[in-house]
Amino acid sequence: MEVRVRFAPSPTGPLHIGGVRTALYSYLFAKQHNGKFLLRIEDTDSARFVPGAEEYINEALQWVGIKVDEGVREGGPHAPYRQSERQDIYNEHITQLLNAGKAYYAFDTAAELEAKRNMIKNFQYDASTRGLMKNSLTLSPEEVKQRLNAGEQYVVRIKIEPDEEVHVQDVIRGDVAVNSSILDDKVLYKSVDNLPTYHLANVVDDHLMEISHVIRGEEWLPSAPLHVLLYRAFGWEATIPEFAHLPLLLKPDGNGKLSKRDGDRLGFPVFPLEWKDPETGDTVSGYREMGYYPEAVVNFLALLGWHTDTDQEIFSMQELIDRFSLERCSKSGAKFDFEKARWFNHIYLQKRPVEELVAAFKPVLSAKGVTANDAVITKAVTMMRERIYFAKELWDTTSYFFVAPTAYDEKAVQKRWKENTPQQLTEMMHLIEQMNFFETDKAAAEDAVMQWIADKEYKVGEVMNAFRLALVGASIGPHIFDLTAILGKNETLQRMQRAIAVLPPHV
Repeated sequence: MEVRVRFAPSPTGPLHIGGVRTALYSYLFAKQHNGKFLLRIEDTDSARFVPGAEEYINEALQWVGIKVDEGVREGGPHAPYRQSERQDIYNEHITQLLNAGKAYYAFDTAAELEAKRNMIKNFQYDASTRGLMKNSLTLSPEEVKQRLNAGEQYVVRIKIEPDEEVHVQDVIRGDVAVNSSILDDKVLYKSVDNLPTYHLANVVDDHLMEISHVIRGEEWLPSAPLHVLLYRAFGWEATIPEFAHLPLLLKPDGNGKLSKRDGDRLGFPVFPLEWKDPETGDTVSGYREMGYYPEAVVNFLALLGWHTDTDQEIFSMQELIDRFSLERCSKSGAKFDFEKARWFNHIYLQKRPVEELVAAFKPVLSAKGVTANDAVITKAVTMMRERIYFAKELWDTTSYFFVAPTAYDEKAVQKRWKENTPQQLTEMMHLIEQMNFFETDKAAAEDAVMQWIADKEYKVGEVMNAFRLALVGASIGPHIFDLTAILGKNETLQRMQRAIAVLPPHV
């Protein structure tokens, strides 16, 4: 049997990063088994539909490198893949259940249901209570027909027989057994919008689209027994898919499911792409716009709830496909370690060609009014790339390569700029002026300066820390002679002269 796995989000807003992980695991599993990955849009909840959400879902999957085999954009043998366009199919299957006595009409109003909840503690619409309600099991066929002909609003509920053991075979959690008596007669169809609910549409589509494995979040586990019963009600026992309910993504701190509020509170995105709410105009950040590489996000998500039998942490998409297995997915939730996500991005940034980083950095330099040749930019980027997590950090990390400091870190000045510092740096300037190899042989330049410090019996730390402060404006930066090799003799001397002129000595 061909492995066919679907990802079926609802277009009710931006795709959560947990949804991206579900899509990724589904994709990895399908590709490992030479199967198909389907994207189905479950938009039967018309009240929660958000314009632009479907486009966002497609773009997010494309950005992380998940290729859809069948879907709304790609088409396929089981089109349409948008549930709102499959209404006739659902109507046909609702009629099938009604005719077989596996489902029934219910005419209870919202007020009547609320009154019953107030009357019966922990009320649910099931085998023990449906005889008290207004439905086609308690009303005569004539009255049911009359209500339908009059256009009275109704729902169709599944008829669940009590006290039956329902078994769900879950690849991750094993055999999950539930007694049917704890299940309520879920609504399958609502006449108010002439659309099915998630439960019916999900099962019908999974069957007709020949889905072999249903991989989804742990929050959907309670619905699995109902879906098994629906398969049986239709007579589709032989095509019940294998289930795999993935562990929840948990807060980085504390307990509970990861939410947008956690991201806002701790400063990390919970959506793959930036999202602008079409109603409020509010914009929320995404991993792409914050400077994450898609490979880093994929690698990070893959290891949230799945582990290998080795210490390997960096995987290409193909390596993930080759190594992935549902059996190695955890049953317990996975802490969302956003610092680890930053680390993955740092690793993938180091893998990028330096030419790519230079090309991305040049517009930033231009916007800052900096003119520098490619050789200088390349040297600065190459030297400092290991210190950054995102390409956008290049300016803050390398700005002093291109622009002389106009201000000096106050704490560094108090600590590094001593009473005798101006004299020492003035002497050092005279030494540098005499070096015709200062720019071409940084090792020789360093040896000459160190020998001068030794001859003068100065303290190396005092001289070199003050030298750095003069060049950079703070106690940061690479090896000082790596920096001066890029700055050149003239720029080095000018920065030293300015620092001597503007910084008061501290006793």
